[in-house]
Amino acid sequence: MTPLTPSLLWRRWRLWLGAGLSVLLLLGGCASLDERQRGWIFQPSDRTWAGGLAAAQGMDEVWIDFDSKLSGQPVKLHGLWLPAERANAPVLLYLHGARWDVRGSAGRMRRMQELGFSVLGVDYRGFGQSSKALPSEGMAYEDARAAWDWLARQYPQQPRYVFGHSLGGAIAVHLATDVQEAASGLIVEGSFSSMADVVSSFRWGWLPLGPLITQKFEAAERIKQLRIPLLVVHGSADSLIDPALGRALFAQAPEPKLFVLVEGGSHHNTNAVGQTQYRQALADLFGLQP
Repeated sequence: MTPLTPSLLWRRWRLWLGAGLSVLLLLGGCASLDERQRGWIFQPSDRTWAGGLAAAQGMDEVWIDFDSKLSGQPVKLHGLWLPAERANAPVLLYLHGARWDVRGSAGRMRRMQELGFSVLGVDYRGFGQSSKALPSEGMAYEDARAAWDWLARQYPQQPRYVFGHSLGGAIAVHLATDVQEAASGLIVEGSFSSMADVVSSFRWGWLPLGPLITQKFEAAERIKQLRIPLLVVHGSADSLIDPALGRALFAQAPEPKLFVLVEGGSHHNTNAVGQTQYRQALADLFGLQP
């Protein structure tokens, strides 16, 4: 049996997303259209891969409670906290992508800690131990803001940054434009300009699915409002999110900004392969040193 590596699982996610969205043309009048898209795009899970389990060992658990304005219900978010060795280190809110819970991103969180950050990674509703719900674009934005507000209460004197990987990149863009008066910078890795652009990048992207997409994640349009430094990182070998989509997002952002292409980096290992480039970019753009 072929082992289920992260790369294989993400290829399956891409095929699943493509197959799912392609049938939307047949479901245009269906009341469950929005729910089906949310399931296809987020693929919420309380599981992770073996490497994530190992990397998450020793991290502190965090619980964030708030009342949702969207649902009118109380929400409990679960997160992992990884403090830096320096007490006055900048803090980073890590927003993960689809499929795995926050433990699946523990390796990236540890690498960002190595670069000098204290890191909070959080699960959206429907993931991990957070409140059970079918995630949506609006819910994810609300959950990210609740996590940011928790950081602001806990570490009001520390510089605070927003980081988003893949789908989390679009969520990070939305959050950063909302809180930029208090944010020191935004970092986006392996992300995209909009969900419609992701769909159009598939081999069946000629299908007219754009008008049927309810989870739009229009990050490129949103990022035009950004007034804080932006770092966009993409792997040249990313076969899930085309590097051209990362460049399209970057192109719409005002200065100051920096685009880093990590040669040979995939959707999963760019953060590791490009650690040296990350370190230099953080110093050049944000003036940060580990």
